[in-house]
Amino acid sequence: MNIINEIPFIKYAETGNFFLIAGPCVIEDTESPVEIARILVELTDKYQIPFIFKASYRKANRSKSSSFTGIGDEKALEVLAGIRQKYKVPVVSDIHSENDAQLAAQYVDVLQIPAFLCRQSELLFAAGETGKVVNIKKGQFSSAETMHFAVEKVRETGNNKIMLTERGTTFGYTDLVVDFRNIPVMQQAGVPVVLDVTHSLQQPNQAAGVTGGRPELIPLMAKLGVTAGVEGLFMETHPEPSKAKSDGANMLRLELMDKLLGELVKLKKALL
Repeated sequence: MNIINEIPFIKYAETGNFFLIAGPCVIEDTESPVEIARILVELTDKYQIPFIFKASYRKANRSKSSSFTGIGDEKALEVLAGIRQKYKVPVVSDIHSENDAQLAAQYVDVLQIPAFLCRQSELLFAAGETGKVVNIKKGQFSSAETMHFAVEKVRETGNNKIMLTERGTTFGYTDLVVDFRNIPVMQQAGVPVVLDVTHSLQQPNQAAGVTGGRPELIPLMAKLGVTAGVEGLFMETHPEPSKAKSDGANMLRLELMDKLLGELVKLKKALL
């Protein structure tokens, strides 16, 4: 099964390009995600890249209780559904509980399992039972070899529309490292593998309670992912990362996306 072709509104699946999951970390308001989506749709049309718009409708894994978590679940999900309808583009968001799966499935095309929750059996079952595509992020604490167990949990529901995402492995207390050997290992599960470029460059667990990052390495990380043969790339982006309400330290500035996508498409064609 070509899972990408199973996603409503997907375009350019026949081009041989990687697919792109991109957008802001979280729905911050009702207007800015729509404008970010417009720009990303224009760019992915320009380069004929299959595109899924990403934004979390709620951030449930913040270090501090005072950190921004969202504008309200249904309000944020309605923003995602509006983007889906306006631009005819599939959308993806995280879920954190079994109840979230049923709620979010009414609005989005892809349900994403956060890395911290990749071993939560009931969550995986609930996501699979919706019939939606399920993107499982590899835990920072997990080996690539064990991720097929998460895939099997979703498959037990009768749902074979599954992706795995590499997002780095804990390296000390405050850093992550990507082992690119994980890509072919996870591909052995028979599912598309995505590289989460921006979260792989996080520097978590900072004493201030705000995650750091290395955004200057985003182009390098993305190119390494394409070279390693990932089927998809995941990148969070924002017009002004320094003002983003979540994960600004490791997001790509939106104005840099055009140049990077052009370089990545050229690299992909050279490797074919």
